[in-house]
Amino acid sequence: MLHFSRAKTLLILAACLAGLIGAIPNFFDKKQVLSWPFPFNKSINLGLDLQGGAHFLLAMDTSVLRKDWLDNIRDEARKVRSKYPSTVGVRDGRVVVTLNNAADVDNALKDLRAIAQPLETANLGGTVTTTVDVKREGNIITLTPTEPGVLEREGKGIGAAIETLRRRLDPEGTKEMTIVRQGRDRILIQIPGVDDPNLVVEYKKRIAQTAKMTFQMVHPSATPEDYKQKQIQGYKVYPPQKAAEGAAGRENEELIEDRIVVGGDKLADAQPGFDQRTNEPLVSFRFNQAGAREFGRATQENVGRRFAILLDNEVISAPVIREPILGGTGQISGSFTVESANRLAILMRSGALPAPLTIVEERTVGASLGADSIRAGKIATLIGALLVIAFMLFAYGTFGIISVIAVAINIAMILAIMGWFGFSLTLPGIAGILLTIGMAVDANVLIYERIREELRNKTTPISAIERGFDRAFGTIIDANLTTLIAGLVMFWLGSGPIKGFAVTLCLGIMTTIFTAYTVTRLLVSWWLAAQPGKRVEAPL
Repeated sequence: MLHFSRAKTLLILAACLAGLIGAIPNFFDKKQVLSWPFPFNKSINLGLDLQGGAHFLLAMDTSVLRKDWLDNIRDEARKVRSKYPSTVGVRDGRVVVTLNNAADVDNALKDLRAIAQPLETANLGGTVTTTVDVKREGNIITLTPTEPGVLEREGKGIGAAIETLRRRLDPEGTKEMTIVRQGRDRILIQIPGVDDPNLVVEYKKRIAQTAKMTFQMVHPSATPEDYKQKQIQGYKVYPPQKAAEGAAGRENEELIEDRIVVGGDKLADAQPGFDQRTNEPLVSFRFNQAGAREFGRATQENVGRRFAILLDNEVISAPVIREPILGGTGQISGSFTVESANRLAILMRSGALPAPLTIVEERTVGASLGADSIRAGKIATLIGALLVIAFMLFAYGTFGIISVIAVAINIAMILAIMGWFGFSLTLPGIAGILLTIGMAVDANVLIYERIREELRNKTTPISAIERGFDRAFGTIIDANLTTLIAGLVMFWLGSGPIKGFAVTLCLGIMTTIFTAYTVTRLLVSWWLAAQPGKRVEAPL
């Protein structure tokens, strides 16, 4: 019906006004917009291809995840040795438990099955999939990670790596970078606005380090040379960390106990600073409550011994414990420059990566190239919009003007939604907006042609308009719904340019259905109400 209640009219106007207000900040400088009050302080983030910046595609070494998982399963399986005499080892991607007594096998099997946790999702057949497959062959019990369990483990590893990278690369949380999973074992990083080669190198250094930090005790008397002559059980030789450029590094290897006193996962904070006596860069750290207890107990029991701080199995520092450190705080000094101390503090705060990452693709987009893309996109959008406006005015006259108003509101709503929800506008995204303009006009063309068809059947203008809107609505929904499904699939499975196009396409479809049918219908009803003497001539 062409009649709109006051409440419905106010809702439509409020939605249109919100879209127009939300679009305004996109026409001003982003730094200026940030100081504006809500809702004017949100604008669209420009993608890498429009703003320039750095692009990295990383591959995770999932074999490390599998090895760590097998080691965890092995450690859990070793607990049965306290109850049942047995040997536990890892062989051919499985944990093998060999029981000494056949009478213990059934009870040990029951205990070991507790390691196999069910996955959150069940198969279509109703059977529950577990993370570990436990089988018995005589006195031997094998624990094999299942493929669904491996996939879940890899997914959690990728998710943890993404959060760690976000804390490393953007510790202040102010950059508009994109860090997303791509495929099974890859991570895509896009950092817009980076034009300093030195900053790109710094990002690569932060990405490259796994940053697994541990605190372990140094052997009280033996040296690495003693270990090389005769291996000492429970100890291992670790190399010194390479010195940062411009700093003197450690030279000596250290013989360090395998047992980890405190893990880096128990660090609560780390900050760069300077030694008050020597003015040399250092890193101050603080453990959480559990870490402080463990560190305090270890230092209390080992006064006079040296403890080593290791990063990725390299010794950063190995100071002597002069007195118990019960406050849960400490300092790392040594071969640091200001830059390396700051990097180490960031790595310590962000935590360790679950597995090493390798940069398999790297490229840099210049800011000038991005500016050229924006300029070309603006020109293409302007030309497309002018041609559409000219066609609608020529073909439909007054109703063409109404369509142009609806399309303008449509584009404003797309820009507002992208700004509010933090979507990035890419060059393919501009193509999606251009396509939206064509689709929005296409919906109006369907409505107007339906009205013309009714007028040719000698229907009165008001009835023709009402029937035109009603009969075209189903066609508009069907046509846009199928496109929306395709757009959602592209957004879900795609990445990079495909996802940028899918964002504007999907948003454009939803705003098009609203503006082409609801807003246009409201404007037409106002036009009808404004006709003198309520006499309506054939509008098309």
